[in-house]
Amino acid sequence: MTHLPDAPAPSAVLESAVYAEDLEAARRFYGDLIGLEPFQTVEGRHIFFRVGAAVLLVFNPEATKLPSRNPRLPVPTHGATGPGHVCFVLDREQIAAMRARLVAAGIGIDAEFDWPHGARSLYVRDPAGNSVEFAESWLWEPQ
Repeated sequence: MTHLPDAPAPSAVLESAVYAEDLEAARRFYGDLIGLEPFQTVEGRHIFFRVGAAVLLVFNPEATKLPSRNPRLPVPTHGATGPGHVCFVLDREQIAAMRARLVAAGIGIDAEFDWPHGARSLYVRDPAGNSVEFAESWLWEPQ
C-alpha cells in the first residue's frame, strides 16, 4: 500500500444536502414550519437554511445536474435520487413541542421512540419525501 500523507480528521459537518423539486414547498416546511432561517435562494435551483453553525442545502435535483456557468465558482455537478435523510438536534421537551407543531400542521409521524440507551428520536417526511429526524444531541455518544 502507498504511504499516504497525514491529514487531520474533520471536526464537524458544515453542510448537509437534501433534494426537492418543489423548492417553495421545501421553504414552507423547513422555514415556516420547522423554523430554520433561509439565507440564500437561487430560483429553481436551491434554497439554503442556517442550522446553528451549519447549513442545510435544499437543491432541485435536476438543476444540480447542470455544470456551473460561473468560472469563479466551479462547483461540480452533484445530486441524489430518491429520498435522503437529515437529523436536527432538539432536547426531549423540544422534540415533544415540535411533534405537536408538526401534527397540528397535518404532518404524519413516521416513527418516534427511545433508542436502547435512552436518546429520543422523532421521524417525519418533508414534502419531497426526505426523512427528517429530530433527536437528542447525545444520540451518538459512546455508551
